[in-house]
Amino acid sequence: MRLLVLAVGRLKAGPERELCARYLDRAGKGGRSLGLSGPDVTEIAESAARRPEDRMADEGAALIAALPEAGAVMALDPRGLEMTSEQIAADLAALRDRGARNLTFVIGGADGLSEPVRGRADRLIAFGRATFPHQLVRVMMAEQIYRATTILAGHPYHKA
Repeated sequence: MRLLVLAVGRLKAGPERELCARYLDRAGKGGRSLGLSGPDVTEIAESAARRPEDRMADEGAALIAALPEAGAVMALDPRGLEMTSEQIAADLAALRDRGARNLTFVIGGADGLSEPVRGRADRLIAFGRATFPHQLVRVMMAEQIYRATTILAGHPYHKA
C-alpha cells in the first residue's frame, strides 16, 4: 500500500523540514518489509483568496484533485477523532490487509478543510484540541506514520 501525505503549503528549509524528512525516510525504510511504499509528499499551494471561505474552497478543490482515485483518506481536523498511535497503526494495517492501494493523510491550510474534503475522508483524526503551527503538524504527522511502522514491526521505538 502506498502512503501519501497531501498538505496545503510548503515546508520551507529549516529544522521542521529536516525533521519531517527524517521521519518520512525512516517510515519508508521500515515500511518496505510491511508492504508499504512511500510515504510520498505532495504540497498544494496556499490560496491567495482574501476570504477564509474562498481560501478553503480553493485549497479543498486542489486537495481533492490531487487525491489518488482509489484508496483511503485520513484527514487531520480538530473536530476529528483523537486516536492513539496504536489505533493509527491498526487502521493502517487493516487498510493494507484489505488490499487498499493507497492511504492518503490530508493536512489542510490555515483555515482548515472544506466540507467536500471532510466528506471525502474515510476518517477525520485530531492531534488533540489545541491549535498547532502548520509546520509542526506536518512533523507530527510524519512522526506518527513512522511510529505506526515501528508498532507494526514490533520495533522498540514505540513504548506504550
